Amino acid sequence: MIYTKISGFSDEISGSTDEQFGVLNKLGINYFEPRGIDGKNISLLNDNEAGALAEKMKKYGIKASSIGSPIGKIKLTDDFDAHFETFKRVVKTAKILNTVYIRIFSFYHNGEKWTDPEREEVIKRLKKMIFYAKENDVVLLHENEKDIYGDTAERCLDLMNELYCDNFKAVFDPANFVQCGVDTKSAYSDLKQYIEYMHIKDALYDSGRVVPFGMGDGNAEYILTDLLKGGFDGFLSLEPHLGSFEGLSELELGDEMKGLARGGEGTFTLAFNALKKIIEKI
Repeated sequence: MIYTKISGFSDEISGSTDEQFGVLNKLGINYFEPRGIDGKNISLLNDNEAGALAEKMKKYGIKASSIGSPIGKIKLTDDFDAHFETFKRVVKTAKILNTVYIRIFSFYHNGEKWTDPEREEVIKRLKKMIFYAKENDVVLLHENEKDIYGDTAERCLDLMNELYCDNFKAVFDPANFVQCGVDTKSAYSDLKQYIEYMHIKDALYDSGRVVPFGMGDGNAEYILTDLLKGGFDGFLSLEPHLGSFEGLSELELGDEMKGLARGGEGTFTLAFNALKKIIEKI
């Protein structure tokens, strides 16, 4: 495998960063997307804790690809001023961990149909965050997450048309689109020019269940082939979400599970092997 910008949510391996980094070293992965850090969310680390994490990263030879933050994962009726203070904390942590990227979301609302005033509030909040990102030389990566404003390709495109710039770009997550009933080929076509980062996750339309990359309905191989052949050199970040190791047996993965460690290390390794297989084919 020649593609080197592989990362992942290694808290799916273990809550312990020592265990996370040990497995990443074993797999030859040099980056991670920090989210769960020794029992604490990345957004809650203070300067000393972030500094200690940076030292541990150095010890293991691991770098941060992006902060896997929960910013924007609140309701529009929640206190945005308090949330913005958390956002500023995350920006500081990104600096300490030496990454320019921060994963964000575009807020939840009450009800099914998004209203024009709600859209305007989403745009207003994101603009404030983007302005702060510009001041601090970081890049906000919007993830298409189920039930937030930008959960469909149409609304993601709306955000990109309105806000795309050097400090606001797109994460493409095929599984999340599948879980929203969105055709991923169409979504990819619409958003291709805005994609800066990709989450390696796949899912099934009928159940919404997350499966190894390339084994679901997300058109994983088609999208990754087009991205890489088009010159994409951004991060591919593993987000396995594969549930219990034993529960995978019903997917009839057969030989692909042989010899894997049980638990988080096994599911993370399975996800990595699925990605490797597609990259090598490409």
